[in-house]
Amino acid sequence: MEQRFAHLMEINCGFRSGDPFRPEPGEPRPESDPDHTTLTERREAKAAELSVLRPEEAKLLLGVAHVGARTLERWEKRRRKYGIVGCADHRWLRSSGGHPSISEEVREAIFAVRQETQQHRSRVSARTREIMIRRYVRETFEIANEAEGQEENEKGSKGREIKVPSYHTLLRVWKEWFGPGGARPKYERSAELPTKNGHVLVTRPGQVVALDTTILPVMVRENVFGDPVTVHFTLALDVYTHSICAFRLTLVSDSSVDVAMMLRDVMLPLPMREEWGEDMEWPYPGLPAAVVAEFAGHKVAALPFFNPETITSDHGSVYRNHHLVDVQEAMGCRILPARVLRPQDKAAVERTFGGIRSLVFEKLPGYTGVDVADRGADPEGSAVLTLSQMEHYIATWVVGIWQNRRLGEFAPCWDPGGDHSPNTLFAASFAQGGFDLDIPSPETYYRFLPEHHVKRIYRRGVKVKGLWYDAELLHQPDLQSARGGRYKKQWVIHREPRDRRMVFFHDPDTHEWHELRWTGLPPEGEMPAFGDARVEELLTRVREAGLKPRSDSDLVPILLEMLGAVDPVANWPSQLTKSQRTQHAGEITQARAAAADRPKPSKSSQATDAPPRLAAVGVRETEPPWRERAREATESLDAHRRRRREAAGPRKPPESALLGSSRRGRNLFVIADDDAPPDAPATDQQSRDAQATDEERNE
Repeated sequence: MEQRFAHLMEINCGFRSGDPFRPEPGEPRPESDPDHTTLTERREAKAAELSVLRPEEAKLLLGVAHVGARTLERWEKRRRKYGIVGCADHRWLRSSGGHPSISEEVREAIFAVRQETQQHRSRVSARTREIMIRRYVRETFEIANEAEGQEENEKGSKGREIKVPSYHTLLRVWKEWFGPGGARPKYERSAELPTKNGHVLVTRPGQVVALDTTILPVMVRENVFGDPVTVHFTLALDVYTHSICAFRLTLVSDSSVDVAMMLRDVMLPLPMREEWGEDMEWPYPGLPAAVVAEFAGHKVAALPFFNPETITSDHGSVYRNHHLVDVQEAMGCRILPARVLRPQDKAAVERTFGGIRSLVFEKLPGYTGVDVADRGADPEGSAVLTLSQMEHYIATWVVGIWQNRRLGEFAPCWDPGGDHSPNTLFAASFAQGGFDLDIPSPETYYRFLPEHHVKRIYRRGVKVKGLWYDAELLHQPDLQSARGGRYKKQWVIHREPRDRRMVFFHDPDTHEWHELRWTGLPPEGEMPAFGDARVEELLTRVREAGLKPRSDSDLVPILLEMLGAVDPVANWPSQLTKSQRTQHAGEITQARAAAADRPKPSKSSQATDAPPRLAAVGVRETEPPWRERAREATESLDAHRRRRREAAGPRKPPESALLGSSRRGRNLFVIADDDAPPDAPATDQQSRDAQATDEERNE
């Protein structure tokens, strides 16, 4: 099993130990270097290496005579699911002795009673189930055996007697096969529980992280218009220490990218804020704060961070989509969704929501209560905290109070009577299992974005969700995709759903991330941010209008009118409905969150790639966000129209001459004025006098 695990680790990362900091001599080998080979190539190279071994040696080392690429792939799937034990062969394990008293007839009777009581009958006691099992055996098998026994008695033999075990044996077998059975039949039928349910014993931090989303029971004011709104509160809780590892407040319903960035926050250390004192800095013994700050690059707050092993959540669409599943697989963690209609599977996070509500939210103005019937007369009018202020308030309370609060009945199993808090439990885990100071790189942000696989790069660039993106990097003559597997020879583009002005491309040669701008963006200046919802609305409007734009530049006027049409008068917020204001505020809030999550560029890139309008924006810091958004849309639309006029006519056309000016210039009888210069054109009165003189001469 260890030999199989070592070979799988060399395929994954190039090191047999699985740790780049503990390499063996000559590692990584050229055929196992992940920087220069694909996973399929490394797997085929490993299969070729093991095929050189003789069957006797391979069977002695690996337990099988021949190992191919498909075998290595099958081992890797089991290793990801069960850990290092997944590398073991099930034929190596001893089978259970079972219950010899349970014959085939009794087993059939038990399953028949199970199906009858679960799907058709109401809930009955164990004694009733025992009677039903005996009746099934009696009426199904023994009556038939009696007729056979009579015939055998005539021949001098007796019929076979079926023995049914005692009540206690049947009860023990029932619990082993079907569980304790404490659920109500109604919910058990709707949940469709499996036949075997395991119990997870949490013994260390990061082993199980529970995710859940709820409506924040406090009305807050959004940062754009200042309207009182309800926001979504998403929480990540470590089940062992009950530490609130990360949380997010979203103005609109949370999406998969919001949850993915929250999981990224679980893995990253929380930076210290300006208002926080030294008592909120990293306090855990065994790992000095200076060491953590050196690795992180900033002072770290007193909040645990780790790479989660298992993530459990409910069956909401935001947690069950393909994007979040890919993110969790990239993190290397397992997905353990809670059973349907089983809140006890994630009871820790549900109790945490209740604790935060009673400890914090009930004290704040704008509290809405648990139910609509418990709501006050005007919670919207009493809301005073903005969205950013609420986020800062919750973060301060979590680091300063929740992490040092006594757990009480949630004490660990090894010290049930002790006084423990989330911080003390996390510190105790250092002495038990150590701490893995593994801080993910800033490029993790790009890997957690939704992926799009592009087969070909066109002259216009690449098309992602209806829009075209381009950069000079894509048009290099020697640029080829070395990707194998399912998406062989395809390019991977990562999309930011909260800000569609750019997508991100990973260069396979330099391993650097590059930004691909939307081809409809202006070459200079800024453009208001827009997300997936605005792009879908734009494409729907263009499709319904029957337009067929030749390039994305033709979409810019329509998009800018959609973003800037909200400014008909000086007090344009009064012209919008509340849902429209919330939609525009949500776009601005999501764009700011995407900018905060995005890794900061280096100083050199900031000096060269900074937009020209950046300085102008900083001058208007007192301008409201909604007016700044409308101004940016209006100015971008004017600039776009000006560029189209300049492209249509590069030169200013000359002024047209007056009618009859050429004839008057050739008339020899026109008398110029005394004050006029010699080369000045004749006036209208002089032209009329000259025409009258010609008519008299002709008469």
